[in-house]
Amino acid sequence: MTISRTAYCRLRTSTTMHLPPELSVFLLSMLPLTELRGALPLALTYYHMPVVRAIALTVFGNIIPGVVLLYVLDPVSRLLRKKSRLCNRLLPWLFARTRNKFTQKYERWGEAALAVFVAIPLPVTGAWTGAVAAYLFDIPRYRAVLSLLVGLCISGGIVAGVTLGIFHLISL
Repeated sequence: MTISRTAYCRLRTSTTMHLPPELSVFLLSMLPLTELRGALPLALTYYHMPVVRAIALTVFGNIIPGVVLLYVLDPVSRLLRKKSRLCNRLLPWLFARTRNKFTQKYERWGEAALAVFVAIPLPVTGAWTGAVAAYLFDIPRYRAVLSLLVGLCISGGIVAGVTLGIFHLISL
């Protein structure tokens, strides 16, 4: 039995699982490529969520991978250094190079530097990278989580303001 292309497309579309908008936004904000910066505009413009709900979903969705990374980075890097000669040479060199490059800024600003870094709504400045930076500078986990959370809240405000401002200008 053959099925026409149109019937196949209808069948496929009708059986596709659709996630609730809140869950879609929450999960999208957990991904390293999109994080809060990609999920929040989607929540505000496509799903028309209230601003506070959209920011809360994206902040909490984005903080979860950051917290997980804070707990996983040390054991994983130790395991990699133990099991691989290349990692045993590369990781200490990379960590030392990064620490040397950014130590002055961290010493001057402390955990506020991490919050500001995460708050900048540009690619590669979110909770994922912030968690790696917190690990590299040995920031205590509870302080790192607080800095990530503050940075994400600021970033959420900036992204929401820019998104709604641009959306308003386009609708004029």
